[in-house]
Amino acid sequence: MNVKLSGRLVRQALAAALLSTAPFLYSCSNQVVDPAPTTGTTGPGSGTVTTPGTGTTTTPGTGTTTTPGTGTSTTPGTGTSTTPGTVFPTATYVSQQANLNFLEAAIARAGLTDEVNKGGITLFAPSDEAFRAAGYASEAAVSAAPVADLQRILRYHIVGSVIDLPAFPTAVNTSYQTALANARLTVYKASASDISVNSAKITQGNNPTVSSVVHIINRVLMPPTANATDVAKANANLSFLAVAAERAGTSIQTILSGDSQNGVTIFAPTNDAFKAAGFADEAAIRAADPKRLADILSYHVLNYRAFSQTFQNGADVATANGATVRFNVNNGKVTILGKGNGNNAANIVTPDQVASNGVIHVIDRLLLPTNP
Repeated sequence: MNVKLSGRLVRQALAAALLSTAPFLYSCSNQVVDPAPTTGTTGPGSGTVTTPGTGTTTTPGTGTTTTPGTGTSTTPGTGTSTTPGTVFPTATYVSQQANLNFLEAAIARAGLTDEVNKGGITLFAPSDEAFRAAGYASEAAVSAAPVADLQRILRYHIVGSVIDLPAFPTAVNTSYQTALANARLTVYKASASDISVNSAKITQGNNPTVSSVVHIINRVLMPPTANATDVAKANANLSFLAVAAERAGTSIQTILSGDSQNGVTIFAPTNDAFKAAGFADEAAIRAADPKRLADILSYHVLNYRAFSQTFQNGADVATANGATVRFNVNNGKVTILGKGNGNNAANIVTPDQVASNGVIHVIDRLLLPTNP
């Protein structure tokens, strides 16, 4: 028998013996805590504001259940998962899953076992494949990573309330505070089987643990390190945008650097995009009419966080300018058409850059609210 698998079976048996009272504890504490999202905004499509419901949500892990004793239950929304006879603490559950070895190593390295096990949380758990895609070649690489980095990353995957899949509002970009200070993530449920967390997807949801729930996701969520203004300033290919924001005045600067709970989505034109629109250089931008620049830049902003996976084909979406842009999605490629752009749509060339106050999508054409 595989040594690692044998070790896991031993740990599971010991945990079952030690936690024989866990079902009683879970039954006393499994009422789902209503999430405390900010007022969400419907995803690209209508742009209207809606308040998520506040009723009691279903219990994580429930749903259509087979005859007691079979050990299996249907996971609402994203397929099936095996429910063991005993519900374990979250870190123990992670250690038992064949595709969460890297996460197990990360929790141990970060020293967050007690924090993960404390209960009353939702854990978005990146799979082993997600860690590899994020640059961690092996469990050993995770175990050698800086502790502070892993702590920041893991806390960005934790929400301090128990939220099962049916509790996420449908067609609403809903923002949740994470266990990492001043860092929020966004959940968008297109359907019961299609739920995004930032740029990740939930692949196996509603896995119950003691007083908590785990949703397995296919990407590691990287926490933000700067606000949108600072992200733009740090990118040499967005220097024209930074100058335009300064020239446009405080109203635009407040939008780009503000820190509202819903956050913002910024479509950031490259320097070449500004040049193609008639701004030859930064001096030309500094000489431009501030009001005209403010009108253009506010047309590049949504008043909520929206990741690229949430954009809907053919949707007309209201911007901070008040006018709408149209999204087209084809085989995962997203284009945006401004009212003054004729048939010349902008392409999203670099999506989903996370900032502390929102998300940035770099585009290759200036969006024009009216004809120039």
